[in-house]
Formats: sequence, structure tokens, C-alpha cells
Amino acid sequence: MLTETDRRVALKIFGAAAATAGLTLRASAVNARDIVTSGNSVPTNSVHYKTVKIGDVEVFYRDAGPADAPVILLLHGYPTSSHMFRDLIPQLAGPFRLIAPDLPGFGLTKAPDREHYTYTFDNLAKTIDGFTDALGLKRYALYLFDYGAPTGFRIAAAHPERVGALITQNGNAYEEGLGDAWKPIRAYWKDASLENRNALRAVLTLDATKDQYLHGADAGLVSPDGYMLDYAYLQRPGIDEIQLDLFYDYRNNVALYPAWQKYLRQNKPPLLAVWGKNDLFFIPPGAEAFKRDIPDAEIKFVDSGHFATATHSTFIAAQITDFMRRKAKL
Repeated sequence: MLTETDRRVALKIFGAAAATAGLTLRASAVNARDIVTSGNSVPTNSVHYKTVKIGDVEVFYRDAGPADAPVILLLHGYPTSSHMFRDLIPQLAGPFRLIAPDLPGFGLTKAPDREHYTYTFDNLAKTIDGFTDALGLKRYALYLFDYGAPTGFRIAAAHPERVGALITQNGNAYEEGLGDAWKPIRAYWKDASLENRNALRAVLTLDATKDQYLHGADAGLVSPDGYMLDYAYLQRPGIDEIQLDLFYDYRNNVALYPAWQKYLRQNKPPLLAVWGKNDLFFIPPGAEAFKRDIPDAEIKFVDSGHFATATHSTFIAAQITDFMRRKAKL
């Protein structure tokens, strides 16, 4: 166990090293327990990989940070998993506890086939709602990205008393936030023919997956591991049909936008939008629209695409840390 003197010495040494490197050390952003460990103890910002059974679904999740710290629940999107937060989590897991589950149909979460689990956003939200209950999460901030937004907004609207802040990274709740890239999916919403369904299989290809990462981003900053892992997950038997089901069900998210906007107006949770401004799917007007319902929402844009964390995780982590300390009600 470190003494208080040990902690002060550790901070002093770390501060001197940072100064030598020309860095500014913010004492409020550094905790000595994350820098120095004794014996074989595990640093508190280490990521733990766990599972929990929710009904017929075995949810895989990443858990990092002190058990008693304010919680940020991170919800990923298509076609990825909690793996997308691998760079972000260690940067936040000192002041906060980070919990990032894989949604059913994604990543390492084990869920029934389509005959035994209906892949809709209602059901994804029910599973994640049960997940928060199983972990005993009574109060948390929600990090909403892509599919994580309709999943998380359902949870927030059902339990507004639990949500102390919203962080949305290209997580949409407004019609004007839907870009032209949705046209083929909108065609499927209007006519659920086999022809229109099969046309969307082009979205499941490696080229399409890779383009979601690279479009509008500095390709030299994007690790290929992300899109290659996502594509490998998409190739598992039955996953293609699950994803096509979710493409079709997304129309029900758009129908719920007015209800989620009402939730925002009535509850006014502290909200930070950090948006990749070059995203083809969720375009900047979707971020700016949050100010209609929460006038003091904070909107930040980064020069990146859909997966802004792939290129700007350090900037996004800094924005979240500052916002959470000033605004979150946890």
C-alpha cells in the first residue's frame, strides 16, 4: 500500500519528467495510483475483459478504472465492437470507470440466432438495460456512437434519473443528421423487397468497411486492425442476415427521434457532441441540432470521418475529461 508521502513523491517525479518533455501537467487529471504500483498490483487504468449472462445473451465487456469512480458507459456502433474504444479507455480510466459492452450481433458477445433472438434496436436496448442492472449501475454517463445512440437513447428515455451526462460521437437523434449515404437503406425501408435487401450486402464488404474508417480521415493515422477485425466479425455465419435485419429496423429509430428530442428538452442532461465532421452517414447538422433542445450543449468538430476515435482519441479524451468535470451530474 502506498503512503501519502509515496504518492506526493510520485507526482513530483512525474511532474518533473513532464516539464522536461515540455508538457503541462494538470494535477486534476493525474492520480498517483495510476502511475505507481507496488509489488504485483494492477494499475487502476488496466482494462479487464469480462462476460455476464443477460437472459440468453452472454455479454462481453471491457471494464477499466476504479470501481468507485463515476461511470461512463460506452456504446459502440456498426460494424464494430468495444474494440473501437481500445485507445480511448486507458486515457479516461483514472478519474472514471469505463464500461464498454459488445452489443448482441457484434464483437465477442454471444447471442442466439435470429430464430431465437429478434435483432431489433428495441431488443438491443433491453439487453443493455439488463446489463446495467446486472452490474448495479445506478448512475452513469452515456457515450453514444452510431448504433450506440439509438440503443442508449432508449435507455436514457426509460431511465432519465440514471443518466448524468451524454457524450455523443457521431450518434444521431435528428433527421438532418442523416447523410446521403443512407439512400440505399432508405430505399429498403420503403420497399422491403429481397432485391433491396440484397443490394445492401455491398455495405458488408471489406471495401465498404474500410471506407467507413478512411473516408474523411488521415489514412496514415488509421490502424488497419480496426477495419480488418470488424470485417472478420462480419464474416461469421449468420451475421450478414443479422446486420440486414438491423439496417431495416433502423427506420424505427428515425420514428423515435421526436420522442428522444422531447426527452432532451424535458431533462436537459449535460451534453457534449464530439463529431467527425467528414462522416458520410451522420453529418454535422446532426450535432448542431442538439442545441435546439439543449441550448448549452457543447459541440466540437474534429477533422476526421465516421470513426473519429481512430484518429483523434487523445483530443476526444481531453474534451470528455474537461466536460465531465465541469458538467456531469454523477
